Amino acid sequence: MSATAPALDRRGVAATVGAFVIWGLFPLYWRMLHHVPALQIIAHRVVWSAVLVVVWLLLRSGFGWLRAIAAQPRALATLALTSVLISLNWGLYIWAVNNGHIVEASLGYFINPLVNVLLGVLVLRERLTRLQWIAVAMAAAGVAWLTWQAGQAPWIAIGLAISFGAYGLLRKLVQVDAVAGLGLESLYLFLPALALVAWGEAGHGGQFTGGWGLGTDLLLILAGAVTAIPLVGFAYGVRRVPLSLVGLLQYIAPTLQLLLGVLVFNEAFGQERVIGFALIWVALLVFIGDTLLRARLRR
Repeated sequence: MSATAPALDRRGVAATVGAFVIWGLFPLYWRMLHHVPALQIIAHRVVWSAVLVVVWLLLRSGFGWLRAIAAQPRALATLALTSVLISLNWGLYIWAVNNGHIVEASLGYFINPLVNVLLGVLVLRERLTRLQWIAVAMAAAGVAWLTWQAGQAPWIAIGLAISFGAYGLLRKLVQVDAVAGLGLESLYLFLPALALVAWGEAGHGGQFTGGWGLGTDLLLILAGAVTAIPLVGFAYGVRRVPLSLVGLLQYIAPTLQLLLGVLVFNEAFGQERVIGFALIWVALLVFIGDTLLRARLRR
């Protein structure tokens, strides 16, 4: 079977696209929680997503999902690492937003797809056609232009790109059910997150069931579902779609965030951003068009 055969898995592509669309719309949700400290948002995301996912797994199959993973020592270690990577990604992103580095944080998610393409080629030996290499080069040019416009070394962006790129690669390699894998990741992070919530409620910025109000409390609880659903979709899709294609599809999220910033939150969108945006979207269309054409020719 050829290296690009997984691209024919329509469910995998749909799950991956759906995850990126949800992540792209995240600013609408987190904007409603702007008055909550960033560390408390992260902690509640972990706690409530862990409760949601683990309860669902227990109702569906008891402890069978956990025994199945426990029988794979490599999977246990890999998911411990992915839990650290995804928590670092969340933490760095929220810290960047709360400390005036929104542009650089957004740039990280433009760089991230290129990291996925690179990992797919170098680690998984996925092969790109000449037209796909041209698309990657166009996307790289768009990212380079946006990086240059930022005016400084984008260390936050690089950290976000590498942490999520590595997360996607490891979740592709580990042979576990997508929801079960997320369940174990959640268990690894649950106690530290619960301790952070308790620390906040002890007078360090937490006001759950108190000063924030019922609406905020519900938003924090629902953050578990908002967190879990796209991660499950991503973990499901990334095992069925070539990582190089995942890399290009991932431009959906930062593009939606950019559109929200301009059309909803009235942020500036100058000509320099239009150039980078256009290069990236043309690259995405070229890459996907070439992939779909070759799939049709093979059929």
